[in-house]
Amino acid sequence: MYFNGDPSTRKRVDLGGRSSKERDRQKLLEQTRLERNRRLWVKQQNASALIIQKWFRGRKAVEAEHSRVREQFYGTYGKHCQNVDRHSFGPDSEFLRQLLFFFNAQNNDDFTILVETCRLLLQNVRDSGDIVSLFAGVNYSTKHALVGYRVKQLALTCIWAIYQNRKQLKDQLVTVSRDSSLTATLLLEAVVLLIDPKLPWACKVVGYLLQKNAFALFREIVLTGKENTRSDNSIRNASPLERILSLMIPHIGQHPCICPNIDPQYSFSSQMLTIPLLWQLFPSLKEIFATQGLSQHYIHQMAQCVRNVLPNDVSVECPGYACLLGNTVETAGAALSHANCSFEMAIDLAAVTTFLLQALPPIKSSSPEIRQSSTMDEDDMALPDEMEIVLNKDLEQQIAQAMHSRFLLQLTSVLFGGISRVSNSNHGLVDKECNENKKWPSLPEQLSYLPGDVPGWLLPLAVFCPVYKYMLMLVGNEEFYEQEKPLSLKDVRCLIVILRQALWHLLWVNPVSHSNSVKLVKNTSPYNGNPVESIKQRVSLVASELLSQLQDWNNRQQFAPPSDFHADGVDDSFISQAIIDGTKANDIMKQAPFLVPFTTRVKIFNSQLLAIRQRQGSHGVFTRNRFRIRRDHILEDAYNQMSALSEEDLRGLIRVSFINEFGVEEAGIDGGGIFKDFMENITRAAFDVQYGLFKETSDHLLYPNPGSGMIHEQHLQFFHFLGTLLAKAMFEGILVDIPFATFFLSKLKQKYNYLNDLPSLDQELYRHLIFLKRYQGDISDLELYFVIVNNEYGEQTEEELLPGGRNQRVTNDNVIPFTHLVSNYRLNYQIRLQSSYFMRGFQQLIKKEWIDMFNEHELQLLISGSLDSLDIDDLRMHTNYAGGYHSEHFVIEMFWEVLKGFSLENQKNFLKFVTGCSRGPLLGFKYLEPVFCIQRAGGTASEEALDRLPTSATCMNLLKLPPYRRFVPVIGSANLMFDFILIIFAVLVHV
Repeated sequence: MYFNGDPSTRKRVDLGGRSSKERDRQKLLEQTRLERNRRLWVKQQNASALIIQKWFRGRKAVEAEHSRVREQFYGTYGKHCQNVDRHSFGPDSEFLRQLLFFFNAQNNDDFTILVETCRLLLQNVRDSGDIVSLFAGVNYSTKHALVGYRVKQLALTCIWAIYQNRKQLKDQLVTVSRDSSLTATLLLEAVVLLIDPKLPWACKVVGYLLQKNAFALFREIVLTGKENTRSDNSIRNASPLERILSLMIPHIGQHPCICPNIDPQYSFSSQMLTIPLLWQLFPSLKEIFATQGLSQHYIHQMAQCVRNVLPNDVSVECPGYACLLGNTVETAGAALSHANCSFEMAIDLAAVTTFLLQALPPIKSSSPEIRQSSTMDEDDMALPDEMEIVLNKDLEQQIAQAMHSRFLLQLTSVLFGGISRVSNSNHGLVDKECNENKKWPSLPEQLSYLPGDVPGWLLPLAVFCPVYKYMLMLVGNEEFYEQEKPLSLKDVRCLIVILRQALWHLLWVNPVSHSNSVKLVKNTSPYNGNPVESIKQRVSLVASELLSQLQDWNNRQQFAPPSDFHADGVDDSFISQAIIDGTKANDIMKQAPFLVPFTTRVKIFNSQLLAIRQRQGSHGVFTRNRFRIRRDHILEDAYNQMSALSEEDLRGLIRVSFINEFGVEEAGIDGGGIFKDFMENITRAAFDVQYGLFKETSDHLLYPNPGSGMIHEQHLQFFHFLGTLLAKAMFEGILVDIPFATFFLSKLKQKYNYLNDLPSLDQELYRHLIFLKRYQGDISDLELYFVIVNNEYGEQTEEELLPGGRNQRVTNDNVIPFTHLVSNYRLNYQIRLQSSYFMRGFQQLIKKEWIDMFNEHELQLLISGSLDSLDIDDLRMHTNYAGGYHSEHFVIEMFWEVLKGFSLENQKNFLKFVTGCSRGPLLGFKYLEPVFCIQRAGGTASEEALDRLPTSATCMNLLKLPPYRRFVPVIGSANLMFDFILIIFAVLVHV
């Protein structure tokens, strides 16, 4: 066939290799599938339309029937119930049957009829005094089924009518009023009448209401009416709604009550106890709930299912967890003080309290404005979660007042069964009781909802720890140390020992599968059937958190020796394991380092540093960097040359040669000693307050200068560099004399500072804020506003503590947020950038997990050592001798005698002359590397000795001491720059 110019006749070719028949088949199948789906969709639409039509027809039929019965009702009893008498309530009357059939709460006429019905019911009962015969006639036994049905329907209809019209009735819902003709009062009083416990149908009616989720309806009714409460203070009776609740909560299925169990989600506990400040609305209900039988039932119910049954929060500031906690704990004291309060009751209360405390937003501030004032940019250190969510002030106050020391003592006395005896015992007895065969009391077998092999001491600790930890968050320094709240310091010390022993048992003696997994169950309730391992993890977590917090309190003002926190059994095997990830010892160092003595932790820290140096050195990572540093420009030269070093370079060897004031390089080869001297000099210069980067507290402790930017344009880069310098000193084991303020050391641990930390910065400001908290008069008279005044280098500025703070006066209602805002500003916000840059530089060399092994006091020792570390007797004990000297040589004996008599400052000068560092090793001179050595220098002739002075080799910690026979110093030696040498030999001459 020849091409005729028509392209449409060209044969189509499928490059995929399929034939046209196959393509047509696939197309046909796809069209068939689409057609089938379309027919199915049409069929479903038709079916749905038929259902809707039936529903509409059915609804119209029901509405028509309602209208017919309603008209019939009007004809018989009148549109306003004018034809109703007492016989209308009887079993043979159609009055209630018809009313309950057609009643619509949204219909105004129906609602009016129901209200009138309740008025007539109350009036007839008052007149006759017999409600049973009113509904049942002369023979209740034969009519009880009909009567019960009508009564429970009538009670539910009244509650439902109030619920549907609660917004219109909001001023009457929780009101105690003299006017008994109020609409809501009539409806609620009718319900009170119908559920009287003396009536034969009481349980049936209440049980029916419970099954219909009446407490969920009451919750919405109360929440609507609570904001409009205007009770007549002269009336002391309970409101009708309060009386209904009081009559319903005793129906807990215990004899003689026969009410069935209901869905916990709609119980009194989950629906009503989650209403903010419930007991302020219903004080009489509180008295009834607090009775031992009821509180035990409802608290046990909460312990079983509190995790999954709480309703939506009322507001962000009133979360259901917090409301439930406040309402529960407020009544717990009465239950715990009851004569026959059971251990099971205390355990249930403990379980609920523990779970709610974990879910509760931390109470560190009571104003949402704190969140606004604490907003930081990307260069700031992130704030912890504690500042993100705050509670309603009244709700916070309810919890704080309820969880006082008396509650804690009541709870622990039941849980521990003899805690007072332990508290009054001596330290040794506590240790003995805690250690002996690891025997602890067991929980009763009745606690079937716990795993069978849970040790009995776990749950008391699981509860006590978060409760007490929470209470510590609410007290100030004076309350804790002076007033000894919430527990006496003697009891606290005993508690430390108990917790220490328990925690060591969990983490070392009988550890859980893996301690690191404890964080995975932080918010897991161990009371809902979780495995034993989870419970053990939970206890180990809360116990370690509380002990860490108690250690912080002990560091502020010591009330217990540090050894109280140290576990027995830390040996060389523990140390060898501690530096290996995944071991028990390593896990303990991460979770509870305070269990390990400080000296042991220092050894572990040094081992970790040594391992890194050796590991990286073996791979050739260490590089040598040599810097020329002018002594009179030490900081600038070091910054210019070292700030650009990489992390690998910083970990490597750094060697320094000094340039004197004449521009000449000083003699000497840096084998490590000159670098030590360099580190001491540069840190002394950089952290000197005259340089402007740091300031001093009244106790001469250093912290970043908030006004550093006014002095140095690149102040943040300098802070980064200084953080690196400090880390380098620690990395090389060089102690530097830099006394930091405690609150600033917290920044290296990435901890947040609070009001109780303010004394470490400004003791006077702290006293003023405490004065404001305790002020009994009208604080607004003091004319304080939410602003803070800064005065840096004569320039005075004002900063608002929250938006619009200049116009917001401090009053008695907001003084607590004010104190927290001030402390937050001074401790955190004002130096946030300086601290952030310093920490970044520090973490280039020192990992956070290493620092976390130490508290702030210990971290200062790690940086600077202590005066105790400069022990001349210890130095003498660990000194080697060479060149003919020995420990009993007369020159050596006279040398040590004179050196020991020096002032501390001259002893430090001597140590620097020999080792390059004025501070002794943190763990003693036993750990000085290389070991300190005194070598005989020169000949034996006295004339030769007179021409020489001692010299040193700081890289080897070596003192070269001539063999003096006449101790007369020679003036003019090159070494006379070390003034202390003249003092040494001047003293020896006199000897």
